[in-house]
Amino acid sequence: MTEKSRFTGTVDADWLGRHTEAVLEPDLPIVDPHHHLWLHPDNVYLMPDLLEDLASGHDVRATVFEECRSMYRADGPPEWRSLGETEFVNGVAAMSASGLFGPVRACAAIVGHVDLRLGERAGPILQAHVAAAGGRFRGVRFATVWHADESLHRAFPKPAMLADPGVRQGIACLDALGLSLDAWVYHTQLDEVAALAQAFPDLTIVLNHIGVPILGGPYSGRRDEVLATWKAAMKRLAEHPKVFVKVGAIPIRLPGDPPADRSMPPASDAVARAWRPFVEPCVEYFGAQRCMFESNFPVQKRWCSYQVVWNAFKRVAFGASIEEKQALFAGSAARAYKLEGVDLARR
Repeated sequence: MTEKSRFTGTVDADWLGRHTEAVLEPDLPIVDPHHHLWLHPDNVYLMPDLLEDLASGHDVRATVFEECRSMYRADGPPEWRSLGETEFVNGVAAMSASGLFGPVRACAAIVGHVDLRLGERAGPILQAHVAAAGGRFRGVRFATVWHADESLHRAFPKPAMLADPGVRQGIACLDALGLSLDAWVYHTQLDEVAALAQAFPDLTIVLNHIGVPILGGPYSGRRDEVLATWKAAMKRLAEHPKVFVKVGAIPIRLPGDPPADRSMPPASDAVARAWRPFVEPCVEYFGAQRCMFESNFPVQKRWCSYQVVWNAFKRVAFGASIEEKQALFAGSAARAYKLEGVDLARR
């Protein structure tokens, strides 16, 4: 079935099914720290779809749900409607925790959304999310992607939202509750995240999608320049010990690459070659203990299957030590999102 959505583009399950491969290191425990669930008129990815992907053969022990503005309440003050998403996901998590759907604990942690521009008024809303999540609510994702070039996506009409006094008040409420912040920025904004980490040294910050190096639009044909700028900013950000990095959502093909043969989906060795230049600097600067591989499903499903995603990460990490692999695939996510009850021992 082919699905189209303004959120995920095109997912062609028939095309993805043309390529399967043996699962590498099938006994390596995995915590997937970034996936979505949603119900939109033109795109559905719910628990049955997630369970189908989790049945890829990889040893996924638990997952972390990442907010995606779905299943909001239809009524009530707008700033409170995101509670609907947390309530919905907590129901999925409770179903998974029953064990009736297999050993994996889906949505064992929930990263929701609260508008941090509310400042101190965000406090009671955050507390309501904590209460609604049955002990699973871990933090908030606050997307502040912005660039001067209007062809690129902007979360807000103005830049530097992480420095906004109202937002800083909202983040202080988050910090006071012991919750974490997922930051979604472009590579040109990484120093804003570093400044935030400096201002809130006890706050756990999880940088989404390796800081999103911009490789298209105004940066087309400037790959080397972008990588140099990104690496320098990531190295500065790594100086802050409470910052973690989600390693994923990396392009499989880059602007300027030769035309691809789209008759078959990519195999994990090809994906690993494309990802390695982005993965290795993250691990070098932050260390395996603060890096976590992510699936970013179902968004990543536009390009490759769940099976291939994790095989690609395993290929990139082939030379890592047992301890480094444990951190990259499960341990770092478990620490950042406080998944103390998840069994991460090899079976």
